[in-house]
Amino acid sequence: MPASLDSLYGLTSEKEVLEVINNPNLKIEFVRIMFPDILGRPMDFSIPSSELERAFSDGKGFDGSSVEGFVRIEESDLVIVPEARTFRVFPWIYTGFDGQTVWREAIMFGDIYTPEHAHYAGDSRFVLKKMLSKAREEFGFDDFKCGPELEFFIFPDDQQPVPTDAGEYFFAGRYGEIRKEIQLLLRKMGIESEFDHHEAAHGQHEIDLRYGSAVEIADKVMIFRYMAKKVARMHNLYATFMPKPINGQNGSGMHVHQSLWRGNHNAFFDPGSTYHLSPEAQHYTAGIMYHARAICPVLSQWVNSYKRLIEGYEAPVYIAWGQKNRSAYIRVPEYQPGKEKATRIELRSPDPGCNVYLAMALMLAAGLDGIKNQIPLPSPVEENIYELSIRKQKKAGIQLLPRNLQEGIKMMEKSQLVRETLGEHIFQKFLANKQKEIEDYLKSVPEEYDEQVSPYEIKRYLPML
Repeated sequence: MPASLDSLYGLTSEKEVLEVINNPNLKIEFVRIMFPDILGRPMDFSIPSSELERAFSDGKGFDGSSVEGFVRIEESDLVIVPEARTFRVFPWIYTGFDGQTVWREAIMFGDIYTPEHAHYAGDSRFVLKKMLSKAREEFGFDDFKCGPELEFFIFPDDQQPVPTDAGEYFFAGRYGEIRKEIQLLLRKMGIESEFDHHEAAHGQHEIDLRYGSAVEIADKVMIFRYMAKKVARMHNLYATFMPKPINGQNGSGMHVHQSLWRGNHNAFFDPGSTYHLSPEAQHYTAGIMYHARAICPVLSQWVNSYKRLIEGYEAPVYIAWGQKNRSAYIRVPEYQPGKEKATRIELRSPDPGCNVYLAMALMLAAGLDGIKNQIPLPSPVEENIYELSIRKQKKAGIQLLPRNLQEGIKMMEKSQLVRETLGEHIFQKFLANKQKEIEDYLKSVPEEYDEQVSPYEIKRYLPML
């Protein structure tokens, strides 16, 4: 039996979880069941801890008709089965108004099923699981490891993006203690970070999570976003993952470091290859570049995302790769002798407002397609691409990411890879949702805001993201 709350994670079986839940000294009275809607937003409901054993055996039914991208009213019933490995306890105690009623709450993720016990086609988390199974069964990769860098802003409230400091990259700024508090609370839940700092924009921060298996990391990103908002709220502030809240400042990205593994061997490392990238790693990187424009609407899914993806603000616009080039779409960190396990690529286009499960599934799908078809990796570009002439860009074969969500959706619609990876249900629901978002935006915002953040976006996205 775990001796303290600090060890209430890393459980592997339903029996272990139930032993913890049933320990009266821990006062875990509720279990919050969390899952993403089609847009990656956290949906949740809570059950009394006494209901968890039944939820393990029978699942817990819920109405999916009000969840974005799920089912219609006439087919609303769905069932979620909590997954024991995802069990964690929030590291604080809730206290009732009488001062004597106290309780703790756990959080879990799970698989969603139809009443006929089939995996639900709208379950984003299961889409990622299926891609991991494909990587294992068809390519022999045991694991897809990811390490996200999460950028976010801290504002006074969710109404206006007023900077809370004038800090810069690694310099000055305020509320560094909020970054520390977020990390310390996450650590008590078994979620480790590697790095934190003030980012380039005023009021902007970054925390990097330690890499791990993709589904586990995606779950951790969901908890991270919740925790960042919770801690900021407790300080009477507001944390947002809106991609681009302030004109004239950098937007927020979610760079994703990634590698494929066979057992304990990093399949991306090859001591004899150029840049120490194995042939598989090179084809994988080429695959992501080849499909970059088609997968962009999922990695950068909001109209506002494309106000970040413009020249001059460090966000990647050009589909190229390099080692030292931070204007490129993909960066390959330089190899450090003795650190073969750290060999990886860093995809720099996603933003933290994406559905992280679908985004990781498409990264993996595109990379595996590169391996399958042995797509050749173009030569690296180490110059600042923003400063290259159009002629030099064309000579290097450098393409651009979509300029806006409309352009991206047109490319996504034609992609068989995206359709097959997401499945027909999510593919169609996602496209319909984005087309409606674009229509609403175009009705409300004049063309002068094509590269500027509009008041409409602040009103729509700031409170939501």
